[in-house]
Amino acid sequence: MGWFSWGNKNQDISEPSRQNRQKCWETRDSYFDCLDRANIIKPGDEGNSCAKEKQLYEDNCAKSWITYFNQRRVLADAQKDRLAQAQAQADSARK
Repeated sequence: MGWFSWGNKNQDISEPSRQNRQKCWETRDSYFDCLDRANIIKPGDEGNSCAKEKQLYEDNCAKSWITYFNQRRVLADAQKDRLAQAQAQADSARK
């Protein structure tokens, strides 16, 4: 279960291995793909729709990474909307 739940207690676990990072990214991508299919932006708002993918994501990523990825997803969507509005304003100003 995740990076911080296995291994020797004396082992330095501050840096996940390449395999740990890859597994985290894969499960994150799978969870976010499920959210996209359900048209959900904010992770956690999906109810039971993506329960399996969410559990794998949470099992394979450090909590700090989950917080970062989830916040980044919401911010990226808001940024996309703002950029589209700015582009529309720029296009109308050129006319």
